[in-house]
Amino acid sequence: MQKITPFLWFENQAEEAANFYVSIFPNSRIVSTQRYGAAGPGPEGSVMLVAFELEGQGFTALNGGPIYKFTPAVSFVIDCKSQGEVDHLWEKLTDGGQEQPCAWPTDRYGVTWQVVPEALPRLLADPDKAKAKRVMEAMFKMRKIDIATLKRAACG
Repeated sequence: MQKITPFLWFENQAEEAANFYVSIFPNSRIVSTQRYGAAGPGPEGSVMLVAFELEGQGFTALNGGPIYKFTPAVSFVIDCKSQGEVDHLWEKLTDGGQEQPCAWPTDRYGVTWQVVPEALPRLLADPDKAKAKRVMEAMFKMRKIDIATLKRAACG
């Protein structure tokens, strides 16, 4: 059993959002759905909680009403192996959402993600400080990360 589980508070889209996320990531599934009973506070029979897994990581989504909203202060980092994976996830997560600088799209539900190719942290950690600086400057000009552009920046 997972010791720490991200818990996401939605106004009323918990089930819709969980199904959307499960459709994007392989090795993902809806684990369970719980509904409000007569005691509420949601309408009886409506979805209260959805437990789901993305790439084996457990999450819980709650339909808690309009009290809280998501902000980019909390985001989920997706480690991507290739440009193809970056492109695919970026397209899915920004569909109905919003592109943000430096690989941080916000999806249609207001959840912020970081779509990060494995090349980025490696290039940023290069012992050659000038190379790392060029990569950082190139990244700051991007929304979706382009690995080829980062590599060209690293080479000068």
